[in-house]
Amino acid sequence: MQIGSFDMARPVMLAPMEDVTDRSFRKLCKRFGADVVYTEFISAEALRRGVEKSLRKMRFDTDEEPAVIQIFGNAEEAMAEAAVIAAEAGPSWIDINFGCPAKKVAGKGAGAALLKEPEKMARITAAVVKAVSLPVTVKTRLGWDRDSLNILDIVPRLEDAGIAALAIHGRTRSEMYKGVADWEWITRVKEKATVPVIANGDIWSALDAAAMFAQTSADAIMIGRGAIGNPFIFRQARELLDTGKVSWQPDYHDRIAAAIEHLKMSIEYKGEKYGNLEMRRHYATYLKGLPRVSQIRNQIVREDQWERTVEILQSYEVACEGYEREGRLRDYAEFINDHSQRLILK
Repeated sequence: MQIGSFDMARPVMLAPMEDVTDRSFRKLCKRFGADVVYTEFISAEALRRGVEKSLRKMRFDTDEEPAVIQIFGNAEEAMAEAAVIAAEAGPSWIDINFGCPAKKVAGKGAGAALLKEPEKMARITAAVVKAVSLPVTVKTRLGWDRDSLNILDIVPRLEDAGIAALAIHGRTRSEMYKGVADWEWITRVKEKATVPVIANGDIWSALDAAAMFAQTSADAIMIGRGAIGNPFIFRQARELLDTGKVSWQPDYHDRIAAAIEHLKMSIEYKGEKYGNLEMRRHYATYLKGLPRVSQIRNQIVREDQWERTVEILQSYEVACEGYEREGRLRDYAEFINDHSQRLILK
């Protein structure tokens, strides 16, 4: 798949997620093998006004590249101006968010709401393409609801507007993140499109990643919620795609070490207060399935001192070593095995 100077077979990408794909999480995912990472989605109007929080979301380091900046809005002029501002940050390309189902975005006529206005969607896209010299891509959904699955009509409009690739989430806006992503419709989009297609939706394991490529023939895949607290999924997916097998499973040492590293980077980039607070959403998935995890989680989500959180996690790792010697990590091993089997059966 080629977008601008980026050229790679079957890349595995980190999807843009609000309050998740910040600098620290992007770095961690890159370290574990993500081929491309996206920023959180950024308001075009906020960029035009120079809002510091939004400008900060565009900052990335060379070890994150290729990195993509995603913007959203519902006006041609604002989106074009925001694209110019975003381009100055030096991303590999710019992505337009036409898929966010959240009320604070779609409720204001942006994101997935534009699926109800295909002509406006195409005009906004064309304005962004014209405004910058970087490649422009779009991320969207199948339609507003199951009664208006209009993505196949939208694809040629976006291609005519000049997009370099299309990322498609296999749900409608009304489905939000419920139910099961419709990979069959992603396949239909791939058959229709003349630009590269990036498939997104319900990739929870390396097995899912391989299955998505096999079923949809997509040029790339994009992992969202499946990466939260689980940046290891990129290493596993890459290994499976390249060698046909997964030889590595993260153990409790890996999970606790990643949680600590993530926390320290979060503190570095956001300061003690917000870096500590915003990490709390990640602990449950980092530690999922480990013994007595609820007690540890309850401690760390109430802890205001990040250094103390590190101490708690380090002490918990020592405790897990004891559980392992006593054979009490059997439940964890069974949890991982059962989870893998469910994914295989899926």
